[in-house]
Amino acid sequence: MPDKDEAILEEFDDYLALQCGRSAHTRRAYLGDLRSLFAFLTDRGSALETLSLPLLRAWLASAAGAGAARTTLARRTSAVKAFTAWAVRRGLLTGDPAARLQVPKAHRTLPAVLRQDQALAAMTAAKSGALQGDPLALRDRLIVELLYATGVRVSELCGLDIDDVDTGHRVVRVLGKGNKQRTVPYGRPAAEALQAWLTDGRPALVTAESGPALLLGARGRRLDVRQARTVVHQTVGAVNGAPDIGPHGLRHSAATHLLEGGADLRVVQELLGHSSLATTQLYTHVAVNRLRAVHDQAHPRA
Repeated sequence: MPDKDEAILEEFDDYLALQCGRSAHTRRAYLGDLRSLFAFLTDRGSALETLSLPLLRAWLASAAGAGAARTTLARRTSAVKAFTAWAVRRGLLTGDPAARLQVPKAHRTLPAVLRQDQALAAMTAAKSGALQGDPLALRDRLIVELLYATGVRVSELCGLDIDDVDTGHRVVRVLGKGNKQRTVPYGRPAAEALQAWLTDGRPALVTAESGPALLLGARGRRLDVRQARTVVHQTVGAVNGAPDIGPHGLRHSAATHLLEGGADLRVVQELLGHSSLATTQLYTHVAVNRLRAVHDQAHPRA
């Protein structure tokens, strides 16, 4: 990609981070989409200055023809709409070619969730693995306990500092999407895992590079998302019959189990940090479907 185009994308990335509060994950995805668009334009002898609605539609059609999922097309559309609106304000474009571009509606599906007995088995396995006091095993137990207890996103978990945890009131202060802060409670099992980690685990791994990070990797640096995902997959994967889920699956499981236990939908929305109640309502379908399955199996007139 020409240096000029790369410089434009770097400036747009700064805008997304500093003014829009977008996460590193979203910014990486958006910039990847825009690099794809710039390459598409180059292949057709076009440039940013000649960007048009037909070219944008052709770019999306090309991605669809290559098998891109509807969710990917929706994200690409959102990325280019954000970019062109910014480019107009910056004077890089005279008009906004994406203003009339429609965002494809993505099929809103939830990944598999654990049954409550499977979640308990995963937590029990993590606790058993930590009985010998190995620092990494203590950390791994805390990872799965906190993810399931709080329903936080894995990026939010990895971003926690020690001061974000109020052990007296058993709550964590989470910095979520759009730099919005929320407070989420956790229960006694997570509190036990946290205490063991802070007392015996973290001190054994801490280095000058650890800073205030709550969770650390083997070399003492802040735990990254990839490492946390590996821990969850390995822990849940050891449970007989459990679906292969990652941290987001634990988040979905936590939300589903809260609703199955009678939690108010708006309370769950606040705990998860959803800006829209419609997003949280997806979990009611999971809970209802599970009730239906039990009813069909157990009721004599089902």
